[in-house]
Amino acid sequence: MTDRDSRHRQAMQRLKTHVDERIANASEQRGQLLVFTGNGKGKTTAAWGTVARALGYGYPVGIVQFIKGSWECGERERLSDDPRLEVAIMATGFTWDTQNREADTRACQRVWQQARRMLEDPDVYLVVLDEVTYMLKFGYLAIEDVMDALARRPAEQTVIVTGRNAHRQLLDAADTISEIQETRHGFNAGLEARRGIDY
Repeated sequence: MTDRDSRHRQAMQRLKTHVDERIANASEQRGQLLVFTGNGKGKTTAAWGTVARALGYGYPVGIVQFIKGSWECGERERLSDDPRLEVAIMATGFTWDTQNREADTRACQRVWQQARRMLEDPDVYLVVLDEVTYMLKFGYLAIEDVMDALARRPAEQTVIVTGRNAHRQLLDAADTISEIQETRHGFNAGLEARRGIDY
């Protein structure tokens, strides 16, 4: 064995010891709160990936789509036939298109009632509140209502919150925060959103 191979083996053994210790210490089992935020592309896509994973294991999933619900969604199209998946859609489109605060607030409150029902259901393993951060930012939902619903949810239920500018209380309560940063986005260079890639 060369010195290089020997150093590599020693480094990997130290890494294995460290990882094994962390795995041994991670023994708590419960639902989690995950926040996917930041200005980069891929927050909703990451949430849908987790949805596919949960469905793959046979777990019931609920998704509430705020803002983007009226658009085509390839993931929703692919998974919508699964009887374990429930999707509630605000379906008003982007708030900068509607430009009607009162109507948007009513639509948000209607779909929020469906979200609350999912968050109270012990049979729903995963709930995704897609783009709910905007509802909080625009004042369509009160942060106190969201935090109360999250606090009262079943202990085994995991929730994923997506959207830019996540509220500080969501961040403080989160078990995992993934901040997706934008380094470059083709849209800024005039590239149109592409079906099957961007939606």
